[in-house]
Amino acid sequence: MSNSAGNPKPSFLDTILSWLGLSKPAGGQTPGQPAMPADNTTEPARIITSHVLFVIYDPVMDGAGTKMSVKMNWNRPDDLANTYIQDILEASGGLARYEIVQRVELNEFPALTDGFRYTTQSFQAVWNKTQTPHQPQYADYQALLTGLNAMQRVANHEIDEVWLMGFPYAGFYESTMCGAGAFWCNSQPQKWSAYCSRRFVVMGFNYERGVGEMVHAFGHRCESTLGQAFTRLQGKDNLYKQFALYDKVAPGEAQLGTIHFPPNAESDYDYNNPRKVISNCDDWYNFPNFKNETRLVNADEWGNGDMRVLHKWWLKHLPKVAGRIHGIANNWWQYSLDPNLINL
Repeated sequence: MSNSAGNPKPSFLDTILSWLGLSKPAGGQTPGQPAMPADNTTEPARIITSHVLFVIYDPVMDGAGTKMSVKMNWNRPDDLANTYIQDILEASGGLARYEIVQRVELNEFPALTDGFRYTTQSFQAVWNKTQTPHQPQYADYQALLTGLNAMQRVANHEIDEVWLMGFPYAGFYESTMCGAGAFWCNSQPQKWSAYCSRRFVVMGFNYERGVGEMVHAFGHRCESTLGQAFTRLQGKDNLYKQFALYDKVAPGEAQLGTIHFPPNAESDYDYNNPRKVISNCDDWYNFPNFKNETRLVNADEWGNGDMRVLHKWWLKHLPKVAGRIHGIANNWWQYSLDPNLINL
């Protein structure tokens, strides 16, 4: 519909922005969305430091005050977090840095989405398999993050992400995304959190498991964020899809594969396969100036089933150099640490 002067009628958003002395960005870009930079070969590879709120759920399990992590003889949460930080720093060549700005330890079982909380007795019954796990199984993220004032702290740039460290059946996703424009990050986005002005990731870790599982969870986060960063590109322009090829889906053209499917995998979690396949995995160290380097590889390359070795091997091949192609930085690590840098 046009007004009497023949000009398009201003939208409600245009009117509000006009009152505020602002204008709508060109090209359909939403307010707050970073502009798409031009391609170049000189833009430095950006170092990203993510400031973390580290929340540990370690309930007391007996009258002597023994915490679950100690009672069950599981890993020390702080040791896991510190080793994980070093693994990500190493794999990224120093470009992905984590800083824990606050550590919170809670003597409680988190509430699940229907309000249920395990007790010491009910948890032990489930762990000993004398009782079935509660359903629904996931934690109430809205209550949990609201109680931690996480959204306001992210909006104020006090923190950039949240790590939840718990135990089996705590109900944590490996990763999930919150905030305005949140997208799939190995789980559905937390849509209730859309009023937070910045996107942020909540990682879910388990101190019954090891650092390998933490790096595994981060790998899925990379898959989700890079898939989103490259989603508008098709064919061979979608470099992340090329990176993720493995022999079963692209015979003779394996590259790095995925978190669940290494280059020679024939099934999910096939991490210790001796079968040799042609891969150009080494050529990704030449990115973006590929030299068509290929060779035979098998599980000897990635630890013969050691999850931590495999996923660090995969992560070390992610591009982390200067420049930009098709509007996307040649340092892919920045998107995995800061999803606000991804143009939707």
